[in-house]
Amino acid sequence: MAAATRRLIQRVSTTGARRSYGSLAESNSKAPSSSSSQRLMELESEFSAHNYHPVPVVFSRGNGSTIWDPEGKKYIDFLAAYSAVNQGHCHPKIIKALQEQVQKLTLSSRAFYNDKFPVFAERLTNMFGYEMVLPMNTGAEGVETALKVARKWGHEKKHIPKDEALIVSCCGCFHGRTLAVISMSCDNDATRGFGPLLPGNLKVDFGDADSLEKIFKEKGDKIAGFLFEPIQGEAGVVIPPAGYLKAVRELCTKHNVLMIADEVQSGLARSGKMLACDWEEIRPDMVILGKALGGGVIPVSAVLADKDVMLHIKPGQHGSTFGGNPLASAVAMASLDVIEEEKLVERSASLGEELRIQLNKIKKQFPDHIKEVRGRGLFNAVEFDSKSLSPVSAYDICLSLKERGVLAKPTHNTIVRLTPPLSISSDELREGSKALRDVLEVDLPKLQKINAGKTPVSHLTECDRCGRSLYA
Repeated sequence: MAAATRRLIQRVSTTGARRSYGSLAESNSKAPSSSSSQRLMELESEFSAHNYHPVPVVFSRGNGSTIWDPEGKKYIDFLAAYSAVNQGHCHPKIIKALQEQVQKLTLSSRAFYNDKFPVFAERLTNMFGYEMVLPMNTGAEGVETALKVARKWGHEKKHIPKDEALIVSCCGCFHGRTLAVISMSCDNDATRGFGPLLPGNLKVDFGDADSLEKIFKEKGDKIAGFLFEPIQGEAGVVIPPAGYLKAVRELCTKHNVLMIADEVQSGLARSGKMLACDWEEIRPDMVILGKALGGGVIPVSAVLADKDVMLHIKPGQHGSTFGGNPLASAVAMASLDVIEEEKLVERSASLGEELRIQLNKIKKQFPDHIKEVRGRGLFNAVEFDSKSLSPVSAYDICLSLKERGVLAKPTHNTIVRLTPPLSISSDELREGSKALRDVLEVDLPKLQKINAGKTPVSHLTECDRCGRSLYA
């Protein structure tokens, strides 16, 4: 057996994967094809950094909410690349825009003008009701941009003393993995070994307006911005209590703090509204967009704000070689067209209701295993009871779902997110729900017997920052 194969099997088996999957590498009588799933996973394990722990399936082709692996097996995608594929895989209108633009011009850099970005900038600002946009590429870059703009505004407009601007964020947040962002993270995997972390970050509990008011009263004269997700995605689709977003808006206005909404994952129709902030009809001072803005085709991100905030950034103070490139601009405009023309906001809202009805029926059937079903639109999660599930993890559940043709990804060992493309059909939703029911009814008892005696994965994480147990 090749060394790479042994390492792959060891990595999968030590995380509680089903034993039948590892047998693929052992049963072959001849070298696997260079394009086979097995060989491709071996190559990635051997030659790529191990900074991800993927479910063992290889994407070879996609259309809408359907994925095929190199062997031709069909799957329903219930992750949508963490909401980057809201419009569906390889949407023909978006692909057409890509093909047409790629033959004309792909990059100018912002050292010059191009004929696509100005049109995109006007479209995006008019669509969301802001005066200006600063284009970037990835969601993490968008967050970094918003933080820099907020600090610059804080020093120049709010007159915060030099190097003393503070940013407040929420426990359990996820805004990317850059140094600035992990400096406000509660994820120990993201922070340990990467110090020193950047100063100037304060934390409050998500959904707790009283704590936010307290920290604003204590340090508000030096706080430039409050960065938050309207719905916390990586934390497990955590929805704030009713009225929280309105309270945040009022507090930020009262204390002259920029309200910065990270809508990279929650925005662009994912939650059943164009923006998740629309659920309480509030307007942040800055909005960060990404993921689905590129239609699953090319990275595109953007920060929206009005001129009194954005124009504190002068030439040479921030930028990106690829930010605002004509190819990305053309693709993003097509992506926005699809959201509007195919009424994906409405589809997300109605299909999300259907999915939660199905999931809550499963919860009633397995009340000991499912702790909570929560979500808005097609932004949903199932949280399992760690004691009832033990020694099986949410990752094991996702492996079983994969064997049944449904692709999902766990978060924090006890939660499975269900965020399919917004183009998914009602029939496919029912098929995904049935797969989950079958996993709990048929596969889970077998997995618990197989894993009996194994040390269960810890379901709680004590935060290095505050010392509390998270995701209990």
